[in-house]
Amino acid sequence: MEKILISSCFLGNKVRYDGGDNLIENETIERWRRENRLVVICPELAGGLSIPRAPAEIQISDTSIAVKTIVGEDVTAAFEGGAQQALQLCERYNIRYALLKESSPSCGSSTVYNGEFNQQKIPGQGITTAILRANGVKVYSEKNLSVLINEFRSFELAQY
Repeated sequence: MEKILISSCFLGNKVRYDGGDNLIENETIERWRRENRLVVICPELAGGLSIPRAPAEIQISDTSIAVKTIVGEDVTAAFEGGAQQALQLCERYNIRYALLKESSPSCGSSTVYNGEFNQQKIPGQGITTAILRANGVKVYSEKNLSVLINEFRSFELAQY
């Protein structure tokens, strides 16, 4: 049975940096949950960060990419570690699709915050998304959930 990697916060788990969630109430996601198709991860927790934690954003310079908190702590290693754990789950369960939180420094698939902590978004992808995509996993967000649902349905039908 084909599985989907999903951000833990989408299932109502209070794993956001501020202790909140990003619950998605969707009939298809509920069906996938009942069918045991969902493999759940919060890459930031998997990388060793706590709840609550300081907000973090990707910061890009001429020579490097880092993830830093609003107080200047470099948490890049934790983000990379969580991304590697997400990849290991995808490899273990042969996962081809992921539904991850848009704009997150881990999970963003088309936008991330600009690194200046001013609520401005820029085109980009999070650390986990980049690693998953580099390894062939198709990453979607809540913004294009319907595309994932349709593509997954087509993929499933093609398997029979």
